[in-house]
Parts: sequence; C-alpha cells; structure tokens
Amino acid sequence: MSEAYIIDAVRTPVGRRGGALSGMHPADLGAHVIKALFEGNPVDPGEVDDVIFGCVDTLGPQAGDIARTAWLAAGFPEEVPGVTVDRQCGSSQQALHFAAQAVISGSDLVVAGGVQNMSQIPIGSAMVVGERFGFPTPTHGSHGWDHRYGSEEISQFRSADMIATRWDLSRFEMEEFALASHRKAIAAQDAGRFTREIVPVDGFEHDEGPRRDTDLAKMAKLAPLRPDGRVTAALSSQISDGASAVLVASERMVLRHKLTPRARVHHMSARGSDPIFMLTAPIRATRHALDRAGMSVSDIDLFEANEAFASVVLAWAKELKVDLDRVNVNGGAIALGHPIGATGTRLFTTLLHELERTGGRFGLQTMCEGGGQANVTIIERLG
Repeated sequence: MSEAYIIDAVRTPVGRRGGALSGMHPADLGAHVIKALFEGNPVDPGEVDDVIFGCVDTLGPQAGDIARTAWLAAGFPEEVPGVTVDRQCGSSQQALHFAAQAVISGSDLVVAGGVQNMSQIPIGSAMVVGERFGFPTPTHGSHGWDHRYGSEEISQFRSADMIATRWDLSRFEMEEFALASHRKAIAAQDAGRFTREIVPVDGFEHDEGPRRDTDLAKMAKLAPLRPDGRVTAALSSQISDGASAVLVASERMVLRHKLTPRARVHHMSARGSDPIFMLTAPIRATRHALDRAGMSVSDIDLFEANEAFASVVLAWAKELKVDLDRVNVNGGAIALGHPIGATGTRLFTTLLHELERTGGRFGLQTMCEGGGQANVTIIERLG
C-alpha cells in the first residue's frame, strides 16, 4: 500500500472571541497557513492535486467553499481545486483523512486543513439560520428521527453533563483537569514549545486562551451551564478563531523533490455512537482504531484528545485506561481554544511537533463531533 507522508504542519495562534484574529476574513486566515506550507519546502503549489479544508457554519465570509477561496486568496494557481468538509468539530481531521486517502489512492500532493472565525460567525449559526425563513432545525420535524430518538433535547452541554454523571466525574475533579490544561499550556508557551508550529499573524504570535490568573477558587464560583448540572464555562472549550494546515505527499513526490517526511499516517478511521450522548464516540472510535492497527494504548507515546469539555476527556481516559500524563501534554482546548473547523489539524500539528520534541514514535489524535461521531488518526514520527 502507498504511504501518505506528512511534509509540514502549521497553525496560526488561536485567538479569543473578539480578540486578535476576530476581524480577519476567514479566507485570509486560511490563506495565511496555506502559504506557510510552501515557505521552505521546495514544492511548486501548482503541483497540488487538491485542497481540502474543514469549516463549520459555512455562512457569510465562510460560505462558497472556503477551501477554494483561501487557496486563491493565497495567490496560488487557479487550476488547483478545493473542497470544504463538515464533520462538525472533526472537520479538519476528516480533511486530513481525505487528503491521506487521496495520496494513498494515487494523488501526489494534497493540502489539508481548516479555518474558523467564531467571532464573526457564532457557533451553531447554520443550525438556526433556517428558522428565520420558517424552516426547522436539522432534526426537528424529521419523522424518522423522532421515531428513533423521540423528542429528547440534543445539546452538547447536556451530553457533557450526562457523561459526568455516567462516569461519576465530580465537578472538582473536572476543575482540577481544566486548571491543569491552563497550566500545561502556559508552561508550553513559556518554554517556547509552540514557536515552531505557529505562523504569526501581523505580529500576533501567541495563543490568547491560556489564563494565568485562574485557579480552583475562581472556577468554583461559576454557575453550571444547565440547571443542576456539573459542567461550567471553565470546564468547556473556548470559542476561538484560527486556522491550521498540513501538507501530505506521496513517496513519488518525496523522491522527486528530495523532501524529508516528518511522519507518516499509520492509521485513520471514524466511528459513530449515540447522538444523544453525542460526545462519547471517541471511546468507541479509539478502541476501533487500536484494534484495526493491531496496537494497544501502551504503544502510543502521546495522545491529543480534544477538550470540548473536561468530562469528555476524563471519561475517555477512564474507560480506555489512558495515563493522563501522556494526554494533551501542552494543554488542550479548555486553555488553547477550539476554532471548530480548524481544531482537527491544529491538534495534529501540535501532536507532530511534540513527538519530534520528545522523540516519541506514535501519536494518536481523537475528538468528539456533532451527531455522536469521532475520528482517530495515528501517526508515526519519522527520522
């Protein structure tokens, strides 16, 4: 089987809602990371077979196939096509899977990535915009859906609370996890661990999310997001802006241009789970991926599990017996933010760089996604 090699992976700093990136057009955000992939890599952009980007809520400046728009905004050849993927929070991780699959199937060079400006287009905008024109939200009124799932509330906040209850996760335990995320992210910033992976934007060089002034006492004062719930804003990912991109190449392209692959895609898959519980799918997906790859948890040096909510990662780790010391070692979305369309390849970029820094061999990435889904990517560092 042909290999899918990772040549480069970059990201912007992640901006807070209303922060440094909030006024930037999403196409320009995407163009920024796309251009960075070709700086220092001896590859002609005209040789790219496709550009696959993740983006959610593709309205306004994010509409009209943002993958194509970002590529053209970068000033690159018009003959290269682009396509935009929506697998909710896993959109750019799925974009990476499609890119790797394309290379394995015969393409030579594919750009994968994602972009999201949540300051300009609030989360869930695509879900409710139809209501303004008299149309229902995606599942409301579907006879097939109602027959199967009834009229239960579908909410990521409800799911996060349901997970905390089922896995007996106390609010204090989740607050300790959230605080650790901020502390790890701050330590990584201070040590310069993100420097190689971040492409500064107009002088903006650092993620805005990590909170140096937070502590358990402050977290304990926050009201739950739902009545009688355990999950608070401090235990949730931050609404953010950002972009990320990965350059995937075939062996033929590597040899032709004497490229030095940094990693190869060892495994990629996706699985689904209960759409009401919604955020539990990483458990099933990780088990499935490890089984298909003939691996165990002990074979993985580093994990990136998206911190949509503290309960999601804690339940996943508890169920799979994953040592949290190997998970999100430089902080996660609770601290660094979650620009939903871009987070998949942001996590991948951070995972790759940390494997290189620590000398680890295998890294596994997973994340919960709307509709009760999860992607898993396992990469092997080379060199």
